[in-house]
Amino acid sequence: MAEIKIKEIRARNGRLLAFDAGRIERAIARAVAAAGESDGEVSRELAQQVIDRLDQKYAGGTPTVEEIQDMVETVLMETGHAETARAYITYRRRHADLRAAKRFLGVKDDLKLPINSLTVLKKRYLVKDEKGEVVETPREMFNRVAGHIAAPDAAYGDDAAASEEAFFRIMASREFLPNSPTLMNAGTELGLLSACFVLPVPDSIPGIFDSIKYMAIIHQAGGGTGFSFSNLRPKGDIVGTTHGIASGPVSFMSAFDGATEVIKQGGRRRGANMGVLRADHPDILEFITAKQREDFLVNFNVSVAATDAFMRAVRDDGEFDLINPRNGEVTGSLKARPVMEAISSAAWRTGDPGMIFLDRINEANPTPQLGPMETTNPCGEQPLLPYESCNLGSIDLARLVKNSSMDWKRLGGLIDISVHFLDNVIDANRFPLAEITEMTNGNRKIGLGVMGFAEALIKLGIRYDSEEGLATGEKIMKFISERSIAKSREIARRRGSFPNFEGSLWQQRGLSEMRNSTVTTVAPTGTISVIAGTSSGIEPLFAISFVRDVMEGTRLLEVNPEFKRVAIERGFYSDDLMMRIAKTGSVQDVEQIPEDVRNLFRTAHDIMPEWHVRMQAAFQKHVDNAVSKTINLPREAGIDEVRKAYLLAYDLGCKGITVFRYGSKKQQVLYLTGDIMGNGAEAEHLRAAPEFAGGCPTIDCEF
Repeated sequence: MAEIKIKEIRARNGRLLAFDAGRIERAIARAVAAAGESDGEVSRELAQQVIDRLDQKYAGGTPTVEEIQDMVETVLMETGHAETARAYITYRRRHADLRAAKRFLGVKDDLKLPINSLTVLKKRYLVKDEKGEVVETPREMFNRVAGHIAAPDAAYGDDAAASEEAFFRIMASREFLPNSPTLMNAGTELGLLSACFVLPVPDSIPGIFDSIKYMAIIHQAGGGTGFSFSNLRPKGDIVGTTHGIASGPVSFMSAFDGATEVIKQGGRRRGANMGVLRADHPDILEFITAKQREDFLVNFNVSVAATDAFMRAVRDDGEFDLINPRNGEVTGSLKARPVMEAISSAAWRTGDPGMIFLDRINEANPTPQLGPMETTNPCGEQPLLPYESCNLGSIDLARLVKNSSMDWKRLGGLIDISVHFLDNVIDANRFPLAEITEMTNGNRKIGLGVMGFAEALIKLGIRYDSEEGLATGEKIMKFISERSIAKSREIARRRGSFPNFEGSLWQQRGLSEMRNSTVTTVAPTGTISVIAGTSSGIEPLFAISFVRDVMEGTRLLEVNPEFKRVAIERGFYSDDLMMRIAKTGSVQDVEQIPEDVRNLFRTAHDIMPEWHVRMQAAFQKHVDNAVSKTINLPREAGIDEVRKAYLLAYDLGCKGITVFRYGSKKQQVLYLTGDIMGNGAEAEHLRAAPEFAGGCPTIDCEF
């Protein structure tokens, strides 16, 4: 190839950039593939013609990006490649629309983020002035967070500047992101950085309303709260101080729900709660069916806290005792299987209740000397003691797959920086209550997890619902767990173990030091996976192609980037095909797509419930805390499938389980074809809200 005379081009923002001939060839190659041309030399030959003409026209000059794109169009048309030209023009127009949408959004895109990432950042994360106008760019946000989280290093004699640089790098590259409150509040007046809290609910009016007050403070700063209502006396029980009659846990839950409704979490996140009741509480049947009432407990996820005794009774078709928590007396008994049927039926109808397996959670309680854990955070992945909090963060596995293999060395380095980051969050945190400060600093719980697992499997060429998929998930999580523990111990040797180390499970296992009482959690990731541009948590893809509402009145077709890449490489990509897929989200019945591709790109509803549960269990083997995973079921699934999923989760060692049958919740962030969209018309395609993360289709998973 002759020497290229053009050395620089002028970008749209006016900056001068080095001329990259390869970008022209790659752009033409995409258009060639989209047009269905199969000759591998076509794109190279056409690119050379474009370069030759540019050299003739702009020799010694500096063409703009638009002038180069105009030349590509001209060459394609004049050489008889009309279909390729049409594909290129469509691609160019789509990117022009994206740029226009970004300008309309009013956020400076200094990190080249997708439009939906910018939309979520503007809505919830970027700092605003007193008029509500964004005064921060994405790069500045990550700088703000990195500086605030690195600052505690100075107190330990470490290099805070070096840590700040490392923290910024892993966030700006979106290889790692912390939970939402850290991104929102680090370096701001609020200062609350943790997402997950558990508050006690004592059996007294002052104690109950203190908990509501504390909940409101946490919600205002962007955190979510979990409650066990198991200590409240049952409905109809005596109240000694007034000689009255108790109204029971469910009635008091409505007070928490009402308070949540009026607290808008600083205008950035809706309130979210987990409500738990033990299976042996006398009011358990009322609790199980509570959310079947229209618009009741709308700000709660609810879960039955099942004991081993209850689960054995279900298996043996036996009975279990109901116990009044006020005095520990047995008030009656119930047949276990009908109760399990009631749980399954209610979950089938409304998506609630889920189940947490209480004895299993406490077997893994890292600080049993401090008492039992009774509940979890709103999405169930974080069991916590009363007044305890935990800060979470997730690594995007999809970014660590190169040339169809996992980059284990890079993953290891990323884990080290992430554990350091999350440990520093505890020191940088500003908690709303002295009790939370004491408990959190005493146990120093962190939860490092993952997102982008489904896309990582696709890049590895591994089907999600396969033995190889399960083995890969377990291998990755085992590596993360072992490396996280090693890093936590390394930090402990320099900074000291968590204060409640004495008597902990870590000490019982023979360890001499541990900085954090837990190090791993698999969260649903939600909006942070939207920012990262990857799939949610360990969920399979929910849809291959869909239409996203990116802002008021603006909708864009979104195609999974890995599917688009494969479709272009294999020569079956077309805009018409992507729109056809967007009608259902699945490619399983699209015969023009090769069978091996259909097998690889299986969505949540293409996967049998058993495989969902087995994947959750595979990760749970190597997670200190718990795993958030939605067991997605199609609309036509029956109650039996819900019950089987719950029982399998218990048998396989999960700490809890959530089942979502499509259409069972009133509020979703993704709707299938034919659903009424609130405007009196039927949707023609799968349509998603801006916060849809490509995994869990409900609004709860943003936490």
